[in-house]
Amino acid sequence: MLNLVLHLFLSLENQKSGVMRSLVAFAVIFFISLSQVSSVYAESKPSTIDITTPATKSALASKSLLLDISPIGEEKLVAVGQHGHILLSSDGEQWQQANVPVQVTLTSVYFLNDQLGWAVGHDATILHSQDGGLNWQVQQYLPSLQKPLLDVFFKNAKQGIAVGAYGQVFRTNDGGSTWQTEFHQEFLLADDIEYLTEMKAEDEAAYLDEISFILPHFNGLVQEGDTLFLVGETGLLAQSTDFGITWQQFDGFYQGSFFSLARTKSGNILVVGLRGHVFLGVDNGRQWDEITTDTTALLNDIVFAKDGRIFILGNNGMLLISTDDGVSFSSKPQHDGKTLIAGVWFKGKLIAVSDVGIKVLDLSEK
Repeated sequence: MLNLVLHLFLSLENQKSGVMRSLVAFAVIFFISLSQVSSVYAESKPSTIDITTPATKSALASKSLLLDISPIGEEKLVAVGQHGHILLSSDGEQWQQANVPVQVTLTSVYFLNDQLGWAVGHDATILHSQDGGLNWQVQQYLPSLQKPLLDVFFKNAKQGIAVGAYGQVFRTNDGGSTWQTEFHQEFLLADDIEYLTEMKAEDEAAYLDEISFILPHFNGLVQEGDTLFLVGETGLLAQSTDFGITWQQFDGFYQGSFFSLARTKSGNILVVGLRGHVFLGVDNGRQWDEITTDTTALLNDIVFAKDGRIFILGNNGMLLISTDDGVSFSSKPQHDGKTLIAGVWFKGKLIAVSDVGIKVLDLSEK
């Protein structure tokens, strides 16, 4: 996810890479070599293999490239971004920089409660905080992979999953003390499975190289009730009822990348992605209707306000607003044209992260 937004282009459909909400202006980097094709393949990995350099404290951190923002309980926010910056705020305006042991770009952050949080980023980095985000420790740092993780989610204090580019998956069952890789064959085409089986028999080295790139990018995880959703490249949209051990893909209805998903109050599934595409899945996704948006901007994130409004944040300052539970959207582009990468509704304000840091968005009628 590279333009003024400084995101990486990883999606290649029509020579058009999707500027992913969680990827930044660095070279596309590659994933892990696995030794066999199976439905799920796991291999233990060390927590860290390199000495890290702590993030530098900067007075301008809140005005630099930030890639994700999330609540910590009801009274705090956390934002993450380039140079290992992690910022905390209780009002969305004044920000305190946390103590972070790495300088890698961080792409996503998630807090299970007001104390336990995890952040992920480039170099397959996974960080953990036990004090509400003030201090962070390395759980995994694998620069030799040269591969970004793009999202992380924990269902409880022990069980978590992180996903990233080229089908990268790491899982923990001990709160992140150890992480294991997984390869999900269910996202391969039948022809790919046959091709890989033949290649492995003929040329092991070529097989290991090929399998490192063959899966699509996994862009995001969303838990809704008992179902975990996965969105990704080339129309990837899947759901799991066993916390990602197995996945069931929805029937394909769009070949571009998806970047965010949410379930509306009426129970429909809203997904957004490349070139202004918004789809509403009714009947638990058995039918998908495309919603007119009148924009070709890449759409990065979905945010719900407490009054029922739905906001979609996009590139070039694009802001879409729905007052009818996602059935239709009107546009309110922000005047500065800065890319809106991720957002939250916090204390009556829509707060977003962008390529110029924290932004409180203008929702006035004029």
